[in-house]
Amino acid sequence: MLPSELNLNLHPKQGEAFLSKATEILYGGAAGGGKSHLMRVAAIIWASQIPGLQIYLFRRIKEDLVKNHIEGPKGLRTLLAGWEREGFVTIVEDEIRFWNGSKIYLCHCKDAKHRFKYQGAEIHVLLIDELTHFPEEVYRYLRGRCRMVGLKVPKQYVGQFPCIIASSNPGGTGHLWVKNTFIDFARRMEIVRTEKGEGGMLRQYIPAKVDDNPSLMKDDPEYISKLQGLGKDELVAAMLEGDWNQVEGAFFNEFSRDKHVIEPFAIPQEWTKFRSFDWGSAKPFSCGWWAVVSDNYRTKCGKTIPRGALIRYREYYGCVKGKPDTGLKMKSFKVAEKIKAKDDGDKIAYGVADPAIFAVTDGPSIAEKMRKAKIFWRKADNKRISRSGVQGGWDQIRDRLGGEGDNPMIYWFSTCLDSIRTMPALQHDPVRPEDLDTKSEDHIADETRYACMSRPYIASRSSDKPIRDDYYSNEDQGNSWMTA
Repeated sequence: MLPSELNLNLHPKQGEAFLSKATEILYGGAAGGGKSHLMRVAAIIWASQIPGLQIYLFRRIKEDLVKNHIEGPKGLRTLLAGWEREGFVTIVEDEIRFWNGSKIYLCHCKDAKHRFKYQGAEIHVLLIDELTHFPEEVYRYLRGRCRMVGLKVPKQYVGQFPCIIASSNPGGTGHLWVKNTFIDFARRMEIVRTEKGEGGMLRQYIPAKVDDNPSLMKDDPEYISKLQGLGKDELVAAMLEGDWNQVEGAFFNEFSRDKHVIEPFAIPQEWTKFRSFDWGSAKPFSCGWWAVVSDNYRTKCGKTIPRGALIRYREYYGCVKGKPDTGLKMKSFKVAEKIKAKDDGDKIAYGVADPAIFAVTDGPSIAEKMRKAKIFWRKADNKRISRSGVQGGWDQIRDRLGGEGDNPMIYWFSTCLDSIRTMPALQHDPVRPEDLDTKSEDHIADETRYACMSRPYIASRSSDKPIRDDYYSNEDQGNSWMTA
């Protein structure tokens, strides 16, 4: 007896993903592109055609897994109802067992520590729904579990397994690493073999929009209008167009490349220059060089930069190339030597750093070790959020991003690539929305906060009297700022 026929139709764009020769695929971008349906159908077809296939379907939260994939009119339970009645499929809690020995495991991984539950898994097909909800370390770990030993596949599937299909919209905690991994990795639809350090798989990004899912348009003709009614332009662009340069729920939604990123120019000698620093070893460290505009300055492209604005004209980000949010594990003295060399003869008025580098545990503090290389820091004001009438660092950054009228009070040279990459993608903490999600790549944002807090800015001051450029210089503080 053969199992009865199931309705497992795919639309053309979904079919491209199903038939792709890539083994590491990100499908989606815009909302409504049929991402979840693609995964369910692919899982059922492959499980029925390849005996013994082990398929792992992930959502971060168990409740979302149940609502999105198991229950509902298009969930796995409904799709497989006929086979379940005929005895070809058995659904037992979080496991779907096929007559030929294949299985679909319904999995969730709420926190990074839960990834170790799958340490012994042999994953033939890895399906991850809403990839930006997951930390990068979880994805890399699960990808490392993708292997296939001794399992024969039909001729048409040779070379296609083990494989990964992930889906996502722009936004979420993992927006930045997903964008770096898939969107910016190669041209859309192009299949590229990654390096061994990146898994060595055939990677592909397949964009999909609501127009690629005729079933949704038939069931809900007003869906596009609902997306257009989301409100913020960046959210509409992300959800309707799948624009990964727009970030849903961005912590600094004021950040604009057009407004805040400028082409480099020679910094006038009379402008005050200073540094900010955030330490990291396993995670990246970040050092930023800042100039304070001493009087209104007009750039060659005609943009006026107001007096008192901060310009980040140089940066040194201690990150492994090609591995975002992975530190270089350099010794602090070596980092200090590099910073000194990158000063390039600039007269640095002062430096502010994470207070944690002044901690003394089993020997000299990091600040003391760096001082031996003639790199001096003072403790930064580490307030993150505003409370009791005292402004926090995040609001200082936002005020400077907004500035006065059309003129921001903070800028980045276009050569500060890691700042431009990370700042727009940062997200709100899901528990404390007024704070930044510290699980994201926030190191540059932290030291930018230190820089802004070292030169407090108050929007729409009643007095136009400028803050003296030498207010924060060494002379104002004696040499006390040089001590740990």
